[in-house]
Amino acid sequence: MTDIPPEDPPQIRVIAMPADANPAGDIFGGWLMAHMDQAGASVALRRARGRVATVAVDAMSFHLPVAVGDEVSLYGTLLSVGRTSIRVHVEAWRRDRTSEEAARVTQATFTFVALDEAGRKRSVDPT
Repeated sequence: MTDIPPEDPPQIRVIAMPADANPAGDIFGGWLMAHMDQAGASVALRRARGRVATVAVDAMSFHLPVAVGDEVSLYGTLLSVGRTSIRVHVEAWRRDRTSEEAARVTQATFTFVALDEAGRKRSVDPT
């Protein structure tokens, strides 16, 4: 695991709040996954030039907890484009509010499908 976040700017940056945590102050995994989905969708919808929907998430494991007050940065990298699908690697990094040190807390590959106005699969422009 690298100690340096990706060089590109994050797709999303958010502060973990008390409503997002369990009684011990650790952020719920579902909260983190939802933000990762949004970051991946941001990359996919720009590439698809339109509506996309999440169809799969590959092997997500949590390396470190996120605490209330942590700044969470979510990075998305386009991996591949198929006829109707787009795969995006998403990493979530935390930074304690009193420090400049960042640590990767989780990562996963999200697969999105491009949709038309009626919600049906559509082709993605190959260029």
